[in-house]
Amino acid sequence: MKSLLLRENRLPTPPAGDPAFAPLEDPRMYWPVQRARLEKTVREGAQSLGVPVELGLLRLWQYNLPGVAWVEHIGLPRRAVELTLGDQLILHVNPNDLVRATHWQGWPHKYRPNSSAFIWDGEWDLRRGDLRQGSRARFIADIDTHRHDLTQSEAFAKYMARLKAGKPWSSHQQGILLDSEARILTFLRVYLSFMDDMAVRGFDSTRGKDMLGVAVTREGRLLKINRGLHRLAMAQHLGLPSVPVLVKAVHRQWWERVTREARGKHALELVKESLADCTPETTAS
Repeated sequence: MKSLLLRENRLPTPPAGDPAFAPLEDPRMYWPVQRARLEKTVREGAQSLGVPVELGLLRLWQYNLPGVAWVEHIGLPRRAVELTLGDQLILHVNPNDLVRATHWQGWPHKYRPNSSAFIWDGEWDLRRGDLRQGSRARFIADIDTHRHDLTQSEAFAKYMARLKAGKPWSSHQQGILLDSEARILTFLRVYLSFMDDMAVRGFDSTRGKDMLGVAVTREGRLLKINRGLHRLAMAQHLGLPSVPVLVKAVHRQWWERVTREARGKHALELVKESLADCTPETTAS
């Protein structure tokens, strides 16, 4: 079966596949891609089943029905809040100001906020990494500096070291296998093409799998979370004046301060109005 698939040179659509990476998709990644697709299907199926329940919980909270205090205590269902507020959760910020991100390294999972909740408790907003020192920022600056000879880049050296060690870099989400010098160079050129396109056309929020996500700290500042760090690093490197970000969560202290114990549509309206005043966090933790 496996040999037949290799001969036919077919690969199912990877979960995070991008047409630009199609030349790098490899049939030898068939089973890793299939596992990734199955995981995505199961995850999205569970989410779709949960959305009606989450919408019901939010409606309970909105209309002050029995259990309203419990729904707010668990943080309100995030997806239901996103579906209810929609584009009202989108802010436009200068990417070069968005330099701080939540920093989970070394922090036990039990202390991390629940990603299914919109209101986050805890000290998560006091743990801030510096995106300017992050691997994505270094990667983008590196390949741009060496765009005329990518073999001189640190990125090329890193991927070649893995290849020579017999452990070529691969991505089961994209179906990519970098098992030759030519493939490595193509991979780096694709990222350069993304950056060059952004320089001409501006930031396209639909290009990636998810929008750039941010969370609001207890002080009403924005911290970067989740995916899109390569796209943000490109926007910063290019000096773009503005990018759209989606508010995925807010700290409970900020929530309580701006809602003043209001619930339902009034509370959401107060949150929407207050989000307009939120600016990126720039200071270290």
